[in-house]
Amino acid sequence: MSSRETILQRLRNRSGGELTAPECDFSVLERPDWSTSERIALFEKAIESVHGEVHHCSNDNWLDRLAEVLSTRGVRNLLIPREHEIGLKLRSVAEREDLPNLLIYDEPIESWQPALFNDVDAGITSTRGGIAETGSLILWPTADEPRLMSLVPPVHVAVLYASELYTTFRDAMTAQNWAAGMPTNALLISGPSKTADIEQTLAYGVHGPKELIVLIIE
Repeated sequence: MSSRETILQRLRNRSGGELTAPECDFSVLERPDWSTSERIALFEKAIESVHGEVHHCSNDNWLDRLAEVLSTRGVRNLLIPREHEIGLKLRSVAEREDLPNLLIYDEPIESWQPALFNDVDAGITSTRGGIAETGSLILWPTADEPRLMSLVPPVHVAVLYASELYTTFRDAMTAQNWAAGMPTNALLISGPSKTADIEQTLAYGVHGPKELIVLIIE
């Protein structure tokens, strides 16, 4: 008998039989069936309370809003995915004078590190959805959109579809069937980077993006 089996057998003997897990009660996690507009309002209030910035867009004008937001910040370049539809859309209008220089994430990270940490002004990523109750974005990094795209550039722009905004974390996990499989790194992002010292003084933009800009496409 292995050590593990020995320990489990002792626990069974002490409990008087087979160990059984208690029934799960998720009723405390249930929330009202909020409408899309209510979820958007709740998400916006929560994420703006921690210095996130939200812009309401449509499929027709999100590029215009993106160009405006980046221009007001003097962003010189924007890191984009190579294969995701967001990157493809931006590449199709690369000649627009109101957009910054587009940098395509098409090389191994080893080649990108110097530029990524020293020269890239902003990065744009898609999202897996959002959580209205906590004002959080869900990101599932891929080879096309590695997590460094959202964690390193001073400005992170995230594109969130209103149809993928869930009321709670549990709603998101259930609707997207997370139990069937998850990536190595799943990110929940609520505002720009922040930290607090021993006196609990909160500072933003210390070890990651100084700004988080969310484009909600309705």
